[in-house]
Amino acid sequence: MSKILLQTTITESADDWNVTRFSLLAAELRAAGHDVTARNRAGRGENDPVLSRLDTTDFDQLWLLAVDVGDGLTDDESKAIVRFRERGGGVLTARDHQDLGSCLLGLGSLGEVNHFHLRNPDPAHRRDDQDTQAISWPNYHSGANGDYQPVFATEPVHALLRTDATPSGRIEWFPAHPHEGAVSACVPGAAVLAEGRSTVSGRRFNLAVVLEGEVAADGRPMGRAVAESTFHHFADYNWDLDRGKPSFVSETPGSQIKADPSRLAIYKNYIRNLAMWLHPAHHGQ
Repeated sequence: MSKILLQTTITESADDWNVTRFSLLAAELRAAGHDVTARNRAGRGENDPVLSRLDTTDFDQLWLLAVDVGDGLTDDESKAIVRFRERGGGVLTARDHQDLGSCLLGLGSLGEVNHFHLRNPDPAHRRDDQDTQAISWPNYHSGANGDYQPVFATEPVHALLRTDATPSGRIEWFPAHPHEGAVSACVPGAAVLAEGRSTVSGRRFNLAVVLEGEVAADGRPMGRAVAESTFHHFADYNWDLDRGKPSFVSETPGSQIKADPSRLAIYKNYIRNLAMWLHPAHHGQ
Protein backbone atom coordinates (compact mmCIF):
# COMPACT_ATOMS: atom_id res chain seq x y z
CA MET A 1 0.00 0.00 0.00
CA SER A 2 1.23 3.46 -0.92
CA LYS A 3 0.46 6.86 0.49
CA ILE A 4 -0.33 8.84 -2.67
CA LEU A 5 -0.65 12.59 -3.17
CA LEU A 6 -3.00 13.25 -6.10
CA GLN A 7 -2.29 16.91 -6.80
CA THR A 8 -3.29 19.51 -9.39
CA THR A 9 -1.25 22.59 -10.24
CA ILE A 10 -4.20 25.02 -9.96
CA THR A 11 -6.20 26.42 -7.07
CA GLU A 12 -9.79 25.31 -6.59
CA SER A 13 -11.90 26.37 -9.56
CA ALA A 14 -15.28 24.87 -10.36
CA ASP A 15 -14.97 25.57 -14.10
CA ASP A 16 -11.51 24.07 -14.63
CA TRP A 17 -9.69 20.76 -14.32
CA ASN A 18 -9.61 20.90 -10.51
CA VAL A 19 -8.99 17.73 -8.53
CA THR A 20 -12.69 16.88 -8.18
CA ARG A 21 -12.69 16.13 -11.92
CA PHE A 22 -10.34 13.22 -11.20
CA SER A 23 -12.55 11.62 -8.55
CA LEU A 24 -12.85 8.31 -10.41
CA LEU A 25 -9.06 7.99 -10.51
CA ALA A 26 -8.87 8.67 -6.77
CA ALA A 27 -11.59 6.09 -6.15
CA GLU A 28 -9.79 3.48 -8.24
CA LEU A 29 -6.55 3.99 -6.32
CA ARG A 30 -8.38 3.75 -3.01
CA ALA A 31 -10.18 0.60 -4.13
CA ALA A 32 -6.74 -0.90 -4.76
CA GLY A 33 -5.88 -0.27 -1.11
CA HIS A 34 -3.89 2.96 -1.36
CA ASP A 35 -4.17 5.95 0.96
CA VAL A 36 -4.97 8.87 -1.37
CA THR A 37 -4.90 12.58 -0.56
CA ALA A 38 -6.51 14.54 -3.42
CA ARG A 39 -6.00 18.29 -3.42
CA ASN A 40 -5.55 21.46 -5.44
CA ARG A 41 -2.97 24.17 -4.82
CA ALA A 42 -3.63 26.23 -1.70
CA GLY A 43 -2.76 29.48 -3.48
CA ARG A 44 -1.35 30.88 -6.68
CA GLY A 45 2.08 32.47 -6.99
CA GLU A 46 3.20 31.43 -3.51
CA ASN A 47 4.69 28.26 -2.11
CA ASP A 48 2.14 25.54 -1.48
CA PRO A 49 2.47 24.17 2.08
CA VAL A 50 2.48 20.55 0.87
CA LEU A 51 4.31 20.69 -2.47
CA SER A 52 7.09 22.95 -1.21
CA ARG A 53 8.04 20.44 1.48
CA LEU A 54 7.06 17.24 -0.30
CA ASP A 55 10.43 15.61 0.35
CA THR A 56 9.90 15.94 4.11
CA THR A 57 6.45 14.30 4.12
CA ASP A 58 5.58 10.61 4.39
CA PHE A 59 4.04 10.38 0.92
CA ASP A 60 5.32 7.50 -1.22
CA GLN A 61 4.06 8.80 -4.55
CA LEU A 62 3.09 12.05 -6.26
CA TRP A 63 0.56 11.96 -9.11
CA LEU A 64 0.90 15.47 -10.48
CA LEU A 65 -1.84 16.69 -12.82
CA ALA A 66 -0.31 19.69 -14.58
CA VAL A 67 -3.49 21.44 -15.65
CA ASP A 68 -2.06 24.97 -15.50
CA VAL A 69 -0.92 27.28 -18.31
CA GLY A 70 2.74 27.27 -17.23
CA ASP A 71 2.72 28.83 -13.78
CA GLY A 72 1.65 25.80 -11.76
CA LEU A 73 4.83 25.23 -9.72
CA THR A 74 7.14 27.61 -7.89
CA ASP A 75 10.90 27.08 -7.97
CA ASP A 76 10.84 25.82 -4.38
CA GLU A 77 8.13 23.31 -5.21
CA SER A 78 9.98 22.02 -8.26
CA LYS A 79 13.12 21.55 -6.19
CA ALA A 80 11.16 19.73 -3.47
CA ILE A 81 9.68 17.35 -6.05
CA VAL A 82 13.16 16.60 -7.43
CA ARG A 83 14.40 15.93 -3.88
CA PHE A 84 11.35 13.70 -3.34
CA ARG A 85 12.45 11.55 -6.30
CA GLU A 86 16.04 11.62 -5.07
CA ARG A 87 14.95 10.04 -1.79
CA GLY A 88 13.09 7.32 -3.73
CA GLY A 89 9.59 8.72 -4.15
CA GLY A 90 7.65 7.73 -7.27
CA VAL A 91 6.23 10.48 -9.49
CA LEU A 92 3.67 10.48 -12.29
CA THR A 93 3.11 13.64 -14.31
CA ALA A 94 0.35 14.35 -16.80
CA ARG A 95 0.05 17.48 -18.96
CA ASP A 96 -1.79 18.26 -22.20
CA HIS A 97 -1.52 20.16 -25.50
CA GLN A 98 0.65 23.13 -26.51
CA ASP A 99 2.09 24.78 -23.35
CA LEU A 100 -0.46 23.39 -20.91
CA GLY A 101 1.49 22.06 -17.94
CA SER A 102 4.87 23.49 -18.95
CA CYS A 103 5.62 24.09 -15.27
CA LEU A 104 6.87 20.48 -15.39
CA LEU A 105 10.08 21.66 -17.06
CA GLY A 106 11.54 22.46 -13.65
CA LEU A 107 11.55 18.80 -12.61
CA GLY A 108 14.96 17.82 -13.93
CA SER A 109 15.00 14.75 -16.19
CA LEU A 110 11.27 14.28 -15.68
CA GLY A 111 10.75 17.77 -17.05
CA GLU A 112 13.10 17.25 -19.99
CA VAL A 113 11.00 14.41 -21.43
CA ASN A 114 8.05 16.80 -21.78
CA HIS A 115 7.93 18.95 -24.94
CA PHE A 116 5.80 22.02 -25.39
CA HIS A 117 5.20 24.77 -27.95
CA LEU A 118 7.35 27.62 -26.65
CA ARG A 119 9.57 25.84 -24.12
CA ASN A 120 11.54 22.66 -24.83
CA PRO A 121 9.57 22.48 -28.09
CA ASP A 122 8.20 19.32 -29.63
CA PRO A 123 10.72 18.33 -32.35
CA ALA A 124 7.87 17.58 -34.77
CA HIS A 125 6.74 21.24 -34.86
CA ARG A 126 3.59 20.10 -36.63
CA ARG A 127 -0.09 20.71 -35.94
CA ASP A 128 -1.95 17.42 -35.69
CA ASP A 129 -5.41 18.37 -34.43
CA GLN A 130 -6.99 20.32 -37.30
CA ASP A 131 -10.40 20.86 -35.68
CA THR A 132 -9.65 23.13 -32.72
CA GLN A 133 -7.74 25.97 -34.35
CA ALA A 134 -7.19 27.81 -31.07
CA ILE A 135 -4.90 24.99 -29.93
CA SER A 136 -1.49 24.68 -31.58
CA TRP A 137 1.18 21.98 -31.55
CA PRO A 138 1.87 19.68 -29.90
CA ASN A 139 -1.74 18.51 -30.19
CA TYR A 140 -1.84 14.86 -31.22
CA HIS A 141 -5.38 13.74 -32.09
CA SER A 142 -5.99 10.25 -30.69
CA GLY A 143 -9.78 10.48 -30.97
CA ALA A 144 -12.79 12.15 -29.36
CA ASN A 145 -13.27 12.49 -25.62
CA GLY A 146 -15.42 9.53 -24.63
CA ASP A 147 -13.84 7.20 -27.20
CA TYR A 148 -11.04 4.65 -27.04
CA GLN A 149 -7.68 4.76 -28.77
CA PRO A 150 -5.51 1.72 -29.60
CA VAL A 151 -2.24 1.35 -27.70
CA PHE A 152 0.90 0.21 -29.51
CA ALA A 153 3.80 -1.32 -27.57
CA THR A 154 6.99 -3.14 -28.50
CA GLU A 155 8.01 -6.51 -27.12
CA PRO A 156 8.74 -7.33 -24.42
CA VAL A 157 5.68 -5.54 -23.08
CA HIS A 158 6.42 -3.42 -20.01
CA ALA A 159 4.95 -4.58 -16.69
CA LEU A 160 2.77 -1.45 -16.60
CA LEU A 161 0.82 -2.69 -19.62
CA ARG A 162 0.33 -6.28 -18.54
CA THR A 163 -3.08 -7.73 -17.74
CA ASP A 164 -4.74 -11.13 -17.53
CA ALA A 165 -7.95 -9.69 -18.97
CA THR A 166 -7.02 -9.82 -22.69
CA PRO A 167 -5.85 -12.69 -24.93
CA SER A 168 -2.70 -10.69 -25.76
CA GLY A 169 -1.83 -10.31 -22.10
CA ARG A 170 -1.53 -6.55 -22.38
CA ILE A 171 -3.68 -3.43 -22.08
CA GLU A 172 -4.78 -2.56 -25.63
CA TRP A 173 -6.89 0.59 -25.21
CA PHE A 174 -6.53 3.98 -23.51
CA PRO A 175 -9.14 6.76 -23.29
CA ALA A 176 -8.79 9.05 -26.31
CA HIS A 177 -8.38 12.84 -26.48
CA PRO A 178 -8.41 15.28 -29.45
CA HIS A 179 -5.14 17.02 -28.59
CA GLU A 180 -2.54 15.19 -26.51
CA GLY A 181 0.84 16.64 -25.63
CA ALA A 182 4.34 15.42 -26.50
CA VAL A 183 6.69 13.28 -24.39
CA SER A 184 9.88 11.53 -25.50
CA ALA A 185 12.60 9.23 -24.15
CA CYS A 186 15.31 11.86 -24.64
CA VAL A 187 17.28 11.42 -21.40
CA PRO A 188 19.29 8.52 -19.95
CA GLY A 189 17.06 6.06 -18.12
CA ALA A 190 13.95 6.98 -20.14
CA ALA A 191 12.01 4.61 -22.38
CA VAL A 192 8.80 4.85 -24.38
CA LEU A 193 6.10 2.86 -22.63
CA ALA A 194 3.40 3.03 -25.30
CA GLU A 195 2.47 4.82 -28.50
CA GLY A 196 -0.80 6.11 -29.89
CA ARG A 197 -1.80 6.79 -33.48
CA SER A 198 -3.20 10.02 -34.83
CA THR A 199 -6.70 9.73 -36.26
CA VAL A 200 -5.85 12.69 -38.51
CA SER A 201 -2.45 11.86 -40.00
CA GLY A 202 -1.92 8.25 -38.97
CA ARG A 203 1.38 9.26 -37.32
CA ARG A 204 2.52 7.47 -34.18
CA PHE A 205 3.18 9.53 -31.07
CA ASN A 206 4.18 8.68 -27.51
CA LEU A 207 1.44 8.17 -24.95
CA ALA A 208 3.77 7.74 -21.98
CA VAL A 209 7.46 7.60 -21.10
CA VAL A 210 8.95 5.82 -18.08
CA LEU A 211 12.12 6.75 -16.18
CA GLU A 212 13.93 4.10 -14.18
CA GLY A 213 17.43 3.43 -12.91
CA GLU A 214 18.45 7.07 -12.41
CA VAL A 215 20.96 7.86 -9.69
CA ALA A 216 21.06 11.05 -7.63
CA ALA A 217 24.25 13.10 -7.18
CA ASP A 218 24.92 11.38 -3.86
CA GLY A 219 24.71 7.93 -5.46
CA ARG A 220 21.27 6.99 -4.17
CA PRO A 221 18.80 5.41 -6.63
CA MET A 222 16.05 7.83 -7.59
CA GLY A 223 12.38 6.97 -7.57
CA ARG A 224 10.70 5.74 -10.72
CA ALA A 225 8.67 8.17 -12.80
CA VAL A 226 6.10 8.20 -15.61
CA ALA A 227 5.35 11.14 -17.92
CA GLU A 228 1.93 10.97 -19.60
CA SER A 229 1.09 12.87 -22.78
CA THR A 230 -2.23 14.06 -21.35
CA PHE A 231 -4.13 14.18 -18.06
CA HIS A 232 -7.20 13.17 -20.07
CA HIS A 233 -6.07 9.57 -19.69
CA PHE A 234 -7.25 10.03 -16.08
CA ALA A 235 -10.06 12.63 -16.13
CA ASP A 236 -13.60 11.71 -15.04
CA TYR A 237 -14.97 13.17 -18.28
CA ASN A 238 -12.85 10.81 -20.37
CA TRP A 239 -14.04 7.80 -18.38
CA ASP A 240 -17.67 8.89 -18.05
CA LEU A 241 -19.06 11.75 -20.12
CA ASP A 242 -21.98 12.14 -17.72
CA ARG A 243 -19.53 13.44 -15.11
CA GLY A 244 -19.36 16.72 -17.04
CA LYS A 245 -16.60 19.03 -18.22
CA PRO A 246 -15.43 22.63 -17.92
CA SER A 247 -17.38 25.05 -20.10
CA PHE A 248 -14.37 25.78 -22.35
CA VAL A 249 -14.28 22.20 -23.67
CA SER A 250 -16.05 22.50 -27.01
CA GLU A 251 -15.15 19.37 -29.00
CA THR A 252 -17.91 16.92 -29.93
CA PRO A 253 -17.57 13.86 -27.68
CA GLY A 254 -17.64 10.24 -28.72
CA SER A 255 -19.73 7.38 -27.34
CA GLN A 256 -17.52 4.27 -27.45
CA ILE A 257 -16.78 4.06 -23.73
CA LYS A 258 -20.42 4.55 -22.80
CA ALA A 259 -21.48 1.90 -25.32
CA ASP A 260 -18.83 -0.61 -24.24
CA PRO A 261 -17.33 0.01 -20.78
CA SER A 262 -15.56 -3.37 -20.73
CA ARG A 263 -12.38 -1.98 -22.28
CA LEU A 264 -12.31 0.82 -19.69
CA ALA A 265 -12.49 -1.79 -16.94
CA ILE A 266 -9.41 -3.46 -18.44
CA TYR A 267 -7.65 -0.09 -18.77
CA LYS A 268 -8.08 0.42 -15.03
CA ASN A 269 -5.55 -2.38 -14.56
CA TYR A 270 -3.06 0.19 -15.84
CA ILE A 271 -3.94 2.49 -12.93
CA ARG A 272 -3.30 -0.30 -10.46
CA ASN A 273 -0.08 -1.27 -12.23
CA LEU A 274 1.15 2.32 -12.05
CA ALA A 275 0.55 2.56 -8.32
CA MET A 276 2.43 -0.70 -7.70
CA TRP A 277 5.33 0.18 -10.00
CA LEU A 278 5.82 3.68 -8.58
CA HIS A 279 5.90 2.48 -4.98
CA PRO A 280 9.38 3.18 -3.53
CA ALA A 281 11.68 0.18 -3.76
CA HIS A 282 12.94 0.63 -0.22
CA HIS A 283 9.38 0.14 1.02
CA GLY A 284 9.42 -3.42 -0.17
CA GLN A 285 7.86 -3.21 -3.65
